[in-house]
Amino acid sequence: LRMAKMAASIVEHGEDAFRKLFKFYKRRNPPPDLSDVIDFSKGVINGKVFCRELNTGSVSEAAARRAGLHPVEDWKAFGLHGYPGFIFISNPFLSGSQQYWVKQCLKVYPRKPNICNLDLHMSAEETQNIWEKSTAQISQKRSGKREPKTLLEKLRWVTLGYHYNWETKTYSADQHTPFPSELHTVAQHVASACSFPDFTAEAGILNYYHFDSSLGIHVDESELDHTQPLLSFSFGQSAIFLLGGLRREDPATAMFMHSGDIMVMSGPSRLLYHAVPKIVINPGADLVPQCLLQRSDVPEDSVVRRVSEQDWDVCTKYIQTSRINVTVRQVLGKGGGFSGGFG
Repeated sequence: LRMAKMAASIVEHGEDAFRKLFKFYKRRNPPPDLSDVIDFSKGVINGKVFCRELNTGSVSEAAARRAGLHPVEDWKAFGLHGYPGFIFISNPFLSGSQQYWVKQCLKVYPRKPNICNLDLHMSAEETQNIWEKSTAQISQKRSGKREPKTLLEKLRWVTLGYHYNWETKTYSADQHTPFPSELHTVAQHVASACSFPDFTAEAGILNYYHFDSSLGIHVDESELDHTQPLLSFSFGQSAIFLLGGLRREDPATAMFMHSGDIMVMSGPSRLLYHAVPKIVINPGADLVPQCLLQRSDVPEDSVVRRVSEQDWDVCTKYIQTSRINVTVRQVLGKGGGFSGGFG
C-alpha cells in the first residue's frame, strides 16, 4: 500500500514513477525499506497476488524429473493482478539440480563459440578457457580481502544460440551457434507447463550480477515473434525485480527473485518494461542460499549431471556475492526466418 501511494504521488507530480522506484531500491545509504517487495516464496495470496493454474498434463512426471524439475503439479505458480500473462514459478527445481545450472553458466556456457562481454576488448585467445584461467585464484580467495578480479569475475554477459547484437539490438542468421540441448529441454518443459507447447528455445542471454550490480529499465522486443514467452531463470543471490507497464514511465511492482525462481512473461506482459535495481545478499553467516546446498535428488538418466566437489568449490566462492540470470527466448516465428539478414 505504501508503495502504491508513493507511486501515485510520483505520477501526480509528473515524475517518472518507474525511475523513482528504481533509484529508491538501488540506493545503499540509507538501505531501502524492503517491506513492500512481494516475496512469492512465502506463498501469500493477497489483493495483488493470486495462485496460477498450470497445464499439469503437458509434461510427464518422468520427463520433468529427467530435466531436474519437480512434477508440474507440485509447482507453486503465481500471477499478479494487473499483469495478464505474467507467471512466477517459485523454485520448481529438484534438490541438487541448481548446482548443475550454476556450473554450466560459469564453466561451460562462456566457452567459445559462444560470445561474452570480454570479447569486445580482448582477443579470442585471451577469452578462451575463462574457467580454467580463473579457478585457482578464486579457490584461494579469502573473504573481505581485495584482490584482482579473475576473468570469470569480469563476466557480465554471455549469449547463446542466436547471438544478440548489443549495438544494433538485433539478431541475425549469420550470428548463430548451437543452442545447449539441456537448457532447451528445461525451457521447453517450463513453456509447455505455461501452455506454450510450441515454444522453441533459440536464443539465451546470461547476465552475471555482483552485489553492486543492477540492470536498467528496458523492454525485450528484439525477437521477431512476441507471441512466444520470455523465460527468466535466477540462480545464486536474490534480486529485486521491478515489473512496469507498456510505457517506460508507468509505475512498477517490486518482487524478489530467489535462487531457482522462474519468471514467464507472455501475452500482454511480454513487452512490459522491467529492471533489476538491487542484488540482495543472503543474510546470516552462510552466504550461499540453502537451496544450493541440498544433496542431489536427480535421477540417473537426467540431463542434469552431478557437479564435482572441485567445481562446486569454485562455484560456491563465486555465488557467495553473485547472481546469475538466464533468459531464454524464441527469436523466429513459426516457419519464419530473417529478412535481409537482420531482425
